[in-house]
Amino acid sequence: MSQKIKFGSKIGLIAATVGSAVGLGNVWRFPAETQANGGAVFLLIYICCVFLLGIPVMTAEFSLGRGGASDATGVFRNVTPDRKGWWMVGALAILASYLILSFYMVVSGWTLEYLFQSITGNLYHADTSTASFPAEEQLFTDRMSQYISGTYRPLVMTYIMLAANLVVLLKGVQKGIEKMSNIMMPILFILLVIFCAVSLSLPKASEGVAFFLRPDFSAVNAGTVVNALGQAFFSLSLAMGILVTYASYYPADTKLTRTAVTVSLLDLGVAILMGLIIFPAVMTFGLADHNLAGSALVFVTLPEIFAQMGWTQFWSALFFLLLAVGAFTSTISLAEVSVAFMECRFKMSRVKAVISVIAPLFVLSSICSLSVGPWSSFTICGMTIFDFLDTIATNIMLPLGGILLCIYMGWIAPRKFFKDELTNHGTLTSHVFGLVAFIVKWIAPLLIALILIWQFL
Repeated sequence: MSQKIKFGSKIGLIAATVGSAVGLGNVWRFPAETQANGGAVFLLIYICCVFLLGIPVMTAEFSLGRGGASDATGVFRNVTPDRKGWWMVGALAILASYLILSFYMVVSGWTLEYLFQSITGNLYHADTSTASFPAEEQLFTDRMSQYISGTYRPLVMTYIMLAANLVVLLKGVQKGIEKMSNIMMPILFILLVIFCAVSLSLPKASEGVAFFLRPDFSAVNAGTVVNALGQAFFSLSLAMGILVTYASYYPADTKLTRTAVTVSLLDLGVAILMGLIIFPAVMTFGLADHNLAGSALVFVTLPEIFAQMGWTQFWSALFFLLLAVGAFTSTISLAEVSVAFMECRFKMSRVKAVISVIAPLFVLSSICSLSVGPWSSFTICGMTIFDFLDTIATNIMLPLGGILLCIYMGWIAPRKFFKDELTNHGTLTSHVFGLVAFIVKWIAPLLIALILIWQFL
C-alpha cells in the first residue's frame, strides 16, 4: 500500500505534515503554558527544545516511516525483522493516537459550534455589549457550558466533524489528505497573519509584546524547562504514529532533514503568531490576569475580547474558522494512523479501513462528549472520561512511546539504515547525521523521560 501511494508534490507533502502538527495545542495550550511559565523566557526555552528535541526526533520518525514503508507497526517489522516485539512501540502509538482522536473530535465539534454561533450572532447578544466584568465573563462562561456541556448539540457537531473526516479520508492520500491540506493550511496561515496584524494595532499591544518577547530569566525554574520540553514534544506530534505514517507516503527523493526543519519552523511560527495575537489583546482589554488555560481561553476570554472590538461577529467567526481548520487537519492525521494500520495489517480496502476507524468513534466520541455534560458525575480516578483519556494518552503513553522510539532508532535499528535514509543513500551530505544520531540515542530519551517523570511529581 505505502509503496504505491505517495504524496504528489513537495508542497502537498509539507502542507500535510504541517497540518498534522499544527492544531489546537498551538492555539490554546501554547498561550496557557507561556503565561504560566514566565512569558518570553518560556518561549526562548521552547524554541531551544524544538531544535534540540523536536527536529532530531522528527527526522528519526521520518527515517523509520519512509525506510520501513508500512504502517506504524509494520515499519518495525520491516526494518528489523529479526528483533521481535518492537512492533508494540508502533501499537502503543496507534492506541494513543486513537484515544486522542476520540476526545479531539469532540473539541473539534465545539469549535464548529462556536463558528456557527459566531456567524448567527447568538454568541453575542445585546447583553454582552453592555455587561461589565465580571458579569460579562459569567455570560460567556454560561454560554460555554450551554454549547459544550449539553446533550444533543455537542453530539451533532461532533458527528458533523466525523462525517467530514470520513469524506476526506475516503478520497485517499493524494485526492483527500494532500488536496485538503493544500487548501486548509494556506487559509490557516492567512487568518493567523490577519489576526496578528489586528492584535498588534491595539492600544496596549506593546505591553503584550514585551511580556511575550522580553525574557525575564529570574522566572526560570525546573518546571519551566520541563514544560517547554513537553510543549515542544506535543506540538510537533511526536510519538503519535502520525509522522511515521505520513513519511511512508514520502517519495524516495524527499530530503528528510530539510523537511523536518521546515515543518518544525512552520509549527513554531504558528505558536509565535498565536502569542502575538493573544497577549497584546489580553493586555489591551485588561484580561492579563485571567486564566488562559484550555477552554477558558478559547471559549470565554477570546469572546470577551471580540465583544469589545468593532465587527465583533466578523472577527469571532474568522477566529473560530481558523480554529476549526486547525482541528480538522489534526483529526485527519490522527485518523490516518489507524487507517494505514487497517490497510496494511488486515489487507483492507481503503473504504473498509476508513469505515472501520471512523464508525467506532461515533460511540467513543459520544461517550467523551457526554462525560463533559450529563455524565460528568461518572469519574475514573477522580476525572471525567474525557480528562482520563487525555491524561493517559498525552501524559503517559506519548512520552513512553517517545522514549522507546528513540531507544529503537538509537540502539536497535541498524545505524546504516538511519544514515541511508537521512542522506538518501549517500546522495546528500552526511555532516549532520552524527549530531542527529547522538541526540536521538542519548539526549532525547533522557529529556523525554524528564517529561514523563514530571507528570507524577
